[in-house]
Amino acid sequence: MPKPRKMQVSLDATPYYHCTSRCVRRAFLCGYDALTNTDYEHRRQWVEDRIHLLAQVFCIDVCAYAVMSNHLHLVLHINQQKAQALTTKEICARWHRIYKGTLLTQKYERDENLTDAELDAVAIKIELWRKQLFDISWFMRALNEPIARMANAEDHCTASFWESRFSSQALLDEKALAACMAYVDLNPVRAKMADTPENSVHTSIKLRVDQLGSNQNQPQTLYPFVGNPRQPMPDGLPFKLDDYLELVDWTGRAVRSDKRGSIGEHMPPILARLGIAPSEWLILTTQFEKRVSTFAGSENAIRLAAENLGYKKPPGISLARSLFV
Repeated sequence: MPKPRKMQVSLDATPYYHCTSRCVRRAFLCGYDALTNTDYEHRRQWVEDRIHLLAQVFCIDVCAYAVMSNHLHLVLHINQQKAQALTTKEICARWHRIYKGTLLTQKYERDENLTDAELDAVAIKIELWRKQLFDISWFMRALNEPIARMANAEDHCTASFWESRFSSQALLDEKALAACMAYVDLNPVRAKMADTPENSVHTSIKLRVDQLGSNQNQPQTLYPFVGNPRQPMPDGLPFKLDDYLELVDWTGRAVRSDKRGSIGEHMPPILARLGIAPSEWLILTTQFEKRVSTFAGSENAIRLAAENLGYKKPPGISLARSLFV
């Protein structure tokens, strides 16, 4: 039986989570369905556009994403501190970008006169929205529901489009975070949808490479790379962008069947810093979902997270001992 979300997501354990949503029907989310001779490729842009919109609305940072034929991957960072720093007007404006809100909150945003009782009702509603803006379940709901409605309208049906709920995995340390991000960014390469990461459309890695290639800053709707951990640590991913791109390129060429074994001479320095052997890294980045159930990280990190979330038996200990040493 699936664990309730409150036993999978805990800011005390980690702010980083890998989320996956899969279609429940045979019909494709995106791409070309040879069975029905129908092209759904345009839906890929629906999903990507929605991800970037929600990254601007929610206090949840998008670290990586990949939109596949019948599922999508996201690596998310819960930014509670950002949500707590927002003013009530900012919360209201963000929420109204994706939902209508209430008549009172609409009046509040327009600076119309409200009674004290009405202002109290608005304050209660906005504080609820503040919490929902750093809630992964609300993020995924705001992503999946509009896509399902649009796809159902296009398919002329009303059945369920997604599985009953999205799956999530807690990324408890830097090793797990780097491995999961690379796994997500390389999904199209592993699925033979692209020959290189930078040619994999509708992925975070392509957006990052395109921005870098045009001498622009890092994408505003993606969580930035800010370099190796230090004090004080800026808000962002604890890796160097160049190191990560080199790592993804190295890994992408390693997982291709026609290139296996041809790039073992140079190991990216980020692997050495994280203390991951190349063989272990390739297992993680090709089998992440298969190997990881609920938690990904070191044995100590898993035991601590499991204790905080009330697990009687910590899951994933054997994997942690073999791959997250």
